[in-house]
Amino acid sequence: MYKDIKAVIFDVDGTLIDSMWIWKQVDIEFLGKRGIPLPERLQIEIEGMSYSETAIYFKSRFNLPESLEEIKEEWRLMAEDYYKRHIKLKSGAKEFIKQLYNKGLTLGIATSNSRELVDCMLENHGIRKYFSNIRTSCEVNKGKPHPDVYLKVAEDMGIDPCRCLVFEDTLSGVMAAKSAGMKVFAMADELSLESKDKLIGMSEGYIHSFNEVMKYFV
Repeated sequence: MYKDIKAVIFDVDGTLIDSMWIWKQVDIEFLGKRGIPLPERLQIEIEGMSYSETAIYFKSRFNLPESLEEIKEEWRLMAEDYYKRHIKLKSGAKEFIKQLYNKGLTLGIATSNSRELVDCMLENHGIRKYFSNIRTSCEVNKGKPHPDVYLKVAEDMGIDPCRCLVFEDTLSGVMAAKSAGMKVFAMADELSLESKDKLIGMSEGYIHSFNEVMKYFV
């Protein structure tokens, strides 16, 4: 099933890097400064939303006086130190990226995160040069689970979606990639464990490390 693959597209948070826990902490601190307790299922409700869509949701739900740009900038500043100092790549990620690149596959990123934080992460881990295209959900009409961001990356690459393989960790992300007509591997992540059975059912494979798939691309 992989001999016809020409491009591999990665989600970022929870897939390339172990960072989903940070966003829950950012939400706790952000709302806590405003005297608002973290709603129990907030992370599930905003899963897959773009950075801008999440800001719109927060502003409306919590009746925030700040502008959307002020909300997003506060999040970025809160998360930046984590991304520079504390975020680690998922097991086998860098080696797998190099392997795909050396094999001649085109690599891209499709993320709901902000461009600034993604660039920070890529530079910090020395992997920016391997990716020919990076798109965020803020750059398309609708975020995940809609296929827009994945279709945009494929369009930029000039590669048919059916020849793209995606790595994702959330249900909304897998739904987006499948809706785009792409093959998908689901990456295990602590914050998406409750969706494990659905992820297994929807994807071509469910993995805990990129080391598990290197054998398919030798």
